[in-house]
Amino acid sequence: MNKNSIGLGSLLTLQQAVSFIDHIFSFEGNNLDLIKPICIWGKAGIGKTQLVKDYAKNNGYEFAYIAPAQFEEMGDFHGIPHVINGKTVYNQPDWVPVDNGKPGILLIDDFNRADDRILRGLMQLFQNHGMMSWKLPSNWKIICTANPEDADYSVTTLDNAMLTRMMHVSLKFEPKEWAQWALNNMVDERGVDFVLTYPEIIDGKLTNPRSITSFFYHTKKIQDFKNSLELVYQLASSFLDKETASAFIVFINDELDNIISPDEILKSKDVSNVISRIRKTCVKNGTIRLDILSTIITRLTVYLKNNINSIDSLDNLAEFLLVDFIPNDLRTTFHLELNFLNEARINQAVNTTKISKLLIGDNS
Repeated sequence: MNKNSIGLGSLLTLQQAVSFIDHIFSFEGNNLDLIKPICIWGKAGIGKTQLVKDYAKNNGYEFAYIAPAQFEEMGDFHGIPHVINGKTVYNQPDWVPVDNGKPGILLIDDFNRADDRILRGLMQLFQNHGMMSWKLPSNWKIICTANPEDADYSVTTLDNAMLTRMMHVSLKFEPKEWAQWALNNMVDERGVDFVLTYPEIIDGKLTNPRSITSFFYHTKKIQDFKNSLELVYQLASSFLDKETASAFIVFINDELDNIISPDEILKSKDVSNVISRIRKTCVKNGTIRLDILSTIITRLTVYLKNNINSIDSLDNLAEFLLVDFIPNDLRTTFHLELNFLNEARINQAVNTTKISKLLIGDNS
């Protein structure tokens, strides 16, 4: 991989990055020649910082944060010197975590935005787990985040001496992971549908997972987008690239902000009526709108993963799998994803003889 395009190390989704951190943190001991900080590379707004914060919270780690690009003087980093008994000693800066016996994570955020003097100091912190007269608590780990070294970012180039003091992974955007997180965090569901329908838009100068999430936070109180197009466009243009803002207006005008929800599909007492509405939305003049259909299917998968216990019957799910306007390759992918959820009730509902014959093209 070209480090100047994305970063270093394997290109991982959020869940893969969490599994990687789990593996590294499972090692005991403090052999600093072998236990190195993890550096997570990625574009701005992709969720690197939130990943580390959530990981600490979800796994019971104490958490401390520094952004070395904000350090004006070396004293902000290694502490202010004073003399005790004729020896120069450096006070521990207040950002250094206190040893209370609990394990913790020190996040060094956007560390390659710091100037070269600070980076040289970080080399000592990485190698010795401390600076001058102080050390980090022995049961604390270091994770860094960094932006790619390309023309889009004002960063300091790292030499090999620095790079080899860390392990490296690069974070990539995965729409389904973002959708699951967004729905769990009360992000406007119409926004989730937009991102799942057009995931390629999350790659602009201004449009990234952070900015799109902020935009849809501010749209949630707008009940009818079509009657508030001017306000919606003003909000979109303030957060996102012009092209993305325009695409969202088209999304609204095509009435795709009212895509049928998983709740409607799974809990309706008249599933045939729901399927008719989906057909009307997804089949136009004999052409199947695969983008809309894929969005509906992705939303269903995410919903089932999070809400299986709230659904009394999965008969509607089985009926949906059998509809004739779903292409068989998309149906097969959907069926596999449902099985990967590893839920007994879902497996029983979708692994019927009728569905199996349809998947293999047996019309007998």
